[in-house]
Amino acid sequence: MARLNSPRLLGWLSGTVVLSALLGWALYSGARQMGYEWQWPRVLPFLGEWDEGSFYAGPLLNGLLVTLQVALLSLLGTLAVGVCVVSLRLLPSRLGPGIAIAYLALVRTTPQLVQLYILYFLLGPMLGLAPLACAVLSLSLYQGAFTAEVLRAGVQAIPKGQWEAAHSLGLSRAVTLRKVILPQLVRITLPPLTNELVSLIKHSALVSVIAIFDLTNEGRTLVADTFLTFEVWFTVAALYLLLTLTLSACSRALARHLNPDQQGR
Repeated sequence: MARLNSPRLLGWLSGTVVLSALLGWALYSGARQMGYEWQWPRVLPFLGEWDEGSFYAGPLLNGLLVTLQVALLSLLGTLAVGVCVVSLRLLPSRLGPGIAIAYLALVRTTPQLVQLYILYFLLGPMLGLAPLACAVLSLSLYQGAFTAEVLRAGVQAIPKGQWEAAHSLGLSRAVTLRKVILPQLVRITLPPLTNELVSLIKHSALVSVIAIFDLTNEGRTLVADTFLTFEVWFTVAALYLLLTLTLSACSRALARHLNPDQQGR
């Protein structure tokens, strides 16, 4: 397995180093032509600092924690919405699939920012929803539409003969779903669901427009206060990149654990 993975890992590291070097050279050249003076040491307190043996998180780390909170809550809501929608799509009647298709068409063909504004300024005051609840609901409804299609494709990829075989063995529908279908569904849909989670984290930056102090909002505030435009935004981008790369690595490790036959690929 190590021999099979070494060339791919070496190629990935080489590409990352080359791309980072080109990006660094472009930034240095552009800043030099603009006469911009980098002030990276001033950014460190925005991440956090030690005081008398205790660590105090700065505004950027606090914003990152809020982003994680929004993303995790939205992930639960996304999965719930996706399961409900795919259940409606798979009903034998016409009403359920019709409602699901109308929902998918409405959500996927309108900008997420517009949906967020409608929830925050119109439905939020009517229902008494806090800004965080509006943000989580908006992300869940939007991303749930895409997650539903991922789940539906995963369900349809499982041969129907497995349902029939489980029924012939006397297994109930609930036991069949839990013991036979769900384990396969997790293996099939894990990679695309990880992409949805990464997309969810990136889309969570939109909630900064409704007074939620996430990572993007904290970065905008710091830029307005300090005028460290490049340093702050590059740090924010690096934190988002670190978060998404960590999630992708965890997903690959879990996928290899669930699919031991593909560990060498």
